[in-house]
Amino acid sequence: MDAIQVLVAAVAIGIAATAVMDLWLLALARLGVPTTDWRLVGRWVAAMRHGRFAHASVAQAPAVRFEHALGWLTHYAVGIAYAVLLVAFAGARWLAQPAVLPALAFGLATVVMPLFVMQPAMGAGFAAAKTATPWRNRMRALANHGVFGLGLYLGAAALAATAVQAT
Repeated sequence: MDAIQVLVAAVAIGIAATAVMDLWLLALARLGVPTTDWRLVGRWVAAMRHGRFAHASVAQAPAVRFEHALGWLTHYAVGIAYAVLLVAFAGARWLAQPAVLPALAFGLATVVMPLFVMQPAMGAGFAAAKTATPWRNRMRALANHGVFGLGLYLGAAALAATAVQAT
């Protein structure tokens, strides 16, 4: 595989993994479990262009035009970026023969970003400390990112299987 093929594969894996996570979040929402409000993520990202990177409560900040779409776009862009990083660390050989452990471990490691960057910047405190149920929210974030890691593996496995069938 050349560099462009590796990049295209990583982008596809990122989209697939993010979609797997979204299916998980949809199932949780249908069970009445609170999940991420992508409008608030979009609002947070939109405020960055004005130099505002942290909020006491992003939910209390004024809504911005297209915040929901921006939140979803950010969500998928981050998922793709994570997949590119995984492929950079695991190598092109992992693409040919994906293993679940590196993908799952990497997915779980990505929970650092929401716990220690997004949540504090959006007003929830470090590791959801300012929320009503911090430990429940931490475990939920860990589970969500574990599902994302599983999605990284499933996306890579599907690509590898398609490549094998094409030869």
